[in-house]
Amino acid sequence: MKLDDITDFGYVYFASTQCKKLRPAQAFRPIAQNAASQRNHSTKTPAQPKLTSSRRALSTTPNRSFNKPFEPYEYIDPEGHKRTLVLTEDNLFNSFTDSPIPQIRKRAAFMRQHAYCPHPDHKPTRAPKNPMDLEARKSSEKGSPPAHVDFECPDCGIPVYCCEEHWADDYEAHLEVCDVLRQSNEDDHDLRSGRFFKEFQFAEPQMEEILVNMTSWDTYLYTRDFDALNKDREMRQATKLLTYPMTIASVINELSPYNIRKGGRMTPEGLKSFSALRHTLHPPRTGGGDTWKNARIAPPSVRLFILGARAESSLPRETWMQLAYLFHRVQFSLHFIGPEAMANREKELPLPERTPLNPFGAVIEDRISNAMKISTFVEHYENIHKTGYFYPYDPYFDCFVVFHPGFGNAASMHEWEETIPLLLETKVPIIATGYSPWDVQQDIDHLTKRYGNEMDILLEPGENLFRSLRWDLNDLDPHDITCSNWGVYAFRGKRYETAKKEEEEEVHSERTA
Repeated sequence: MKLDDITDFGYVYFASTQCKKLRPAQAFRPIAQNAASQRNHSTKTPAQPKLTSSRRALSTTPNRSFNKPFEPYEYIDPEGHKRTLVLTEDNLFNSFTDSPIPQIRKRAAFMRQHAYCPHPDHKPTRAPKNPMDLEARKSSEKGSPPAHVDFECPDCGIPVYCCEEHWADDYEAHLEVCDVLRQSNEDDHDLRSGRFFKEFQFAEPQMEEILVNMTSWDTYLYTRDFDALNKDREMRQATKLLTYPMTIASVINELSPYNIRKGGRMTPEGLKSFSALRHTLHPPRTGGGDTWKNARIAPPSVRLFILGARAESSLPRETWMQLAYLFHRVQFSLHFIGPEAMANREKELPLPERTPLNPFGAVIEDRISNAMKISTFVEHYENIHKTGYFYPYDPYFDCFVVFHPGFGNAASMHEWEETIPLLLETKVPIIATGYSPWDVQQDIDHLTKRYGNEMDILLEPGENLFRSLRWDLNDLDPHDITCSNWGVYAFRGKRYETAKKEEEEEVHSERTA
């Protein structure tokens, strides 16, 4: 789990309520315009220039106009709330160490204490995670002792090497991620700048007859009638939140971009499982109505069990409502389960007492909407499963979701040792995601090796079309760049189909033999 999983969502939640490749290609680097170079929009006719000979400057350094330093000021946002603008769009890039944001300065101090220099002259501090890991270049036989990062790259503003000499010597390797690190730097400062985030004004419900195109982020936002997000930074900030409900919706929706055709990644077993779930999510528009004559019993709510919940449980509820807006005439019951499920929700503590009606002290939010109910369980799932609290499980109404579980990660695989067999027993679809291609492959290899004979792959692993467009860096290894829900795949417990032979056929076969 990344350190900024929780901290970033805390600021996102505050802002919203108040208002792949592992080595990706170089991103666009915005250039701040100089105040002296801006156009003069005065209506007066400009004076004709005098025909005088140009004078040569005594210095080769060009003359620069230095503006006064920006001073924070208070303003009233469009919703009527008072805010303090700390940074503007043209000064978002700041050194982590000298940042005007105290939280970012604290983050830089954490990096200096825990992150190690990736230069090959040092001895390794851990086993390499993948072939692209810079730690794989180090040798344990020769080299200097490991050293913590201390030098900040002037281009990205993040502590990346122990000294300037190592940074300059290894600049070619750092250049592969330098632009993305700078982009992440500016996004972190933008999130805490105090501006009004119009991108967190999500779309309202719309008519059922309007079909939503789920081919990509652009088509989804357009057909769902979101306000236009014309800047890349606005898209990155918005998708950081929307990736969680939309990753689920993109798999279970009948208009899912993942299909059984070539390149669609859906397997025949996946089509069987998700067809059952889609039968409930998209009921036929026959029968029922708003009169007693056509009254009929409402079906049970669709249950989504989000296991190992962390920061996603503290997302603004309007973010999760985007999931309900895609499925009309269906009720959802979301269950966030995990020991860290109340992370970043300290205002709701202490937890409710455990009573016969609420044996696990769940925090229940049942007045969000008539289409959604959210329950949070600060408990390991296997403890709840053994009591039969959620029994029975129905593939027509239930689905498990795990965001960045780390099934194959040596540091977290023991946490799933007892849980995965219980999930496979339910025969219910399990949707899982990963931070990066290596993270997804590591989990798939572990599942295939350990439970290959007991499970079926429903969705082949690959890049998530609704991944977060914002890149995040690992505070323990700044060169480790990932993004939320980069990859997605799905699996479930294997179903065994048996056919019973007729007795007469057995007798006939014995006589002929």
